Amino acid sequence: MSFIFAQFLNLIPRYEFQKIVNKYKGDFKTRNFNCWNQFVCMIFGQIRGERSLREIHRSINSHLSKLYHIGIKECPKSTLSDANEKRDFRIYEEFAKYLMLIAQKEYMNTELSLDITNAIYALDASLLLLIFVLACLTGLSSEKEKEL
Repeated sequence: MSFIFAQFLNLIPRYEFQKIVNKYKGDFKTRNFNCWNQFVCMIFGQIRGERSLREIHRSINSHLSKLYHIGIKECPKSTLSDANEKRDFRIYEEFAKYLMLIAQKEYMNTELSLDITNAIYALDASLLLLIFVLACLTGLSSEKEKEL
């Protein structure tokens, strides 16, 4: 794991994420593994192309000494599984919509403009669209975006 992932996470408006978490009481009765930890673990797994919670668990926890750079301590497999099952999906849905609106405003008058007005309703539990929006926010070149 490199510091690049930490820099990538710095692009995410954490204050807005936390406002949404508070709205849905996502961190209520959580001790150590809050919504941010879950979000970071799932994004890490998505970027690396991990296909299971076991793979996410192994790849993140193989770098325990470096996890402080991304703001988490560890990613317990059973805790991640419980969080995915029990946490309110509306937290991540609303945050994805927020990020898509940012991307839509940012690229409104460019060739990368996104017409996501109706696409929001087709959003599933996958983080693929979220990764695309974050990639757009990071300013990837148009050649790299075509590869996505």
